[in-house]
Amino acid sequence: MDLGTCLTQTLDGALLMEVEIQPGSTQQGVTGFNEWRSRVVIAVKAQAKQGQANRALVHVIAQQLRVKTSEVSVVAGHRSRKKSVRIEDTDLETLRSRLSDVLGA
Repeated sequence: MDLGTCLTQTLDGALLMEVEIQPGSTQQGVTGFNEWRSRVVIAVKAQAKQGQANRALVHVIAQQLRVKTSEVSVVAGHRSRKKSVRIEDTDLETLRSRLSDVLGA
């Protein structure tokens, strides 16, 4: 599993993480890595209505990757299951390590 393919660093130093969300799940959290799409799979309990799933996604990422909620935002895919999430004030190696820990990789 190559987590580097789902993480990229922007010119201003922030990180972009490619995710695939599963709204309406019974459990919340990072559930896996889709190697075909190079995306982290994240389940949220919230339904995909009026941005509820996007807000839940931000909270799950912040909690599981130990970053502040204010540093996480959805920047692409607001109405899609495939999203790009921006994470600020974290370096690439730290985030890759935390993601590996969460996935047990």
